[in-house]
Amino acid sequence: MRLLLTNDDGIFAAGLETLRNTLADLAETIYIIAPDRERSATGHSITVHRPIRVREACYNPGNCRGWIVDGTPVDCVKLGLESLLPETPDMVISGINFGPNLGTDVLYSGTVSAAMEGLINGVPALAVSLASHCEPSFEYAAKFVRRLVPLLVRYRDTLVAGTLLNINVPPGKPAGCKITRLGNLRYADAVTQRTDPRGRDYYWMAGKPFSLDGDDPNTDIGAIRGGFISISPVQFDLTDYRAMEVLKDWPIDWEKC
Repeated sequence: MRLLLTNDDGIFAAGLETLRNTLADLAETIYIIAPDRERSATGHSITVHRPIRVREACYNPGNCRGWIVDGTPVDCVKLGLESLLPETPDMVISGINFGPNLGTDVLYSGTVSAAMEGLINGVPALAVSLASHCEPSFEYAAKFVRRLVPLLVRYRDTLVAGTLLNINVPPGKPAGCKITRLGNLRYADAVTQRTDPRGRDYYWMAGKPFSLDGDDPNTDIGAIRGGFISISPVQFDLTDYRAMEVLKDWPIDWEKC
């Protein structure tokens, strides 16, 4: 098995290193292509207005080879699949992210977007996050991924094409695992305005997250709040097929408008 690991926390992040060490004897080859620094909340952005610089990462002799990229997580996967790697990997794994990627936050997430880029290019993918900002212990999450990877390889053809698994692992020992849908996440006081010492206004994007679904255990947010690992199948096809049928019934001749 050949694995491509990436993240949005940077190539030196503890979550990525823990994942690499845990999967080392599971794969024939592990490729690591990750940003040179934290690139959280970059979504699916790519670098198109400047050159992208790449340098090799040094790992101890073994089955691992890596590259450091001064771009986004999606840049890393695109470069890997289209230029850097000598062969197509069997899977792209993005993470382990330090912090949750739940609900509608997957649209902002560099972690999920990096996995999605693998999927767009026909490579099975999963994104994994530690749903905590204060307990950077990645061992259990890494061990769970190790158990899941062979299953994903074995049963990949049973998943709908264009589907990745977004995994969030609670801190501590999980109460179990749940298959969930994405929750509806919003932020209160998302923008804070301040003034610098020279009298100029500036803004911080932050805010306090809250779930419009409450603690619904069928959502990824509710599962994490209940202490469960959340696994959400996510597709890159954002088409609302029900709305297509509704639009067709509107009193307008779409073909002649």
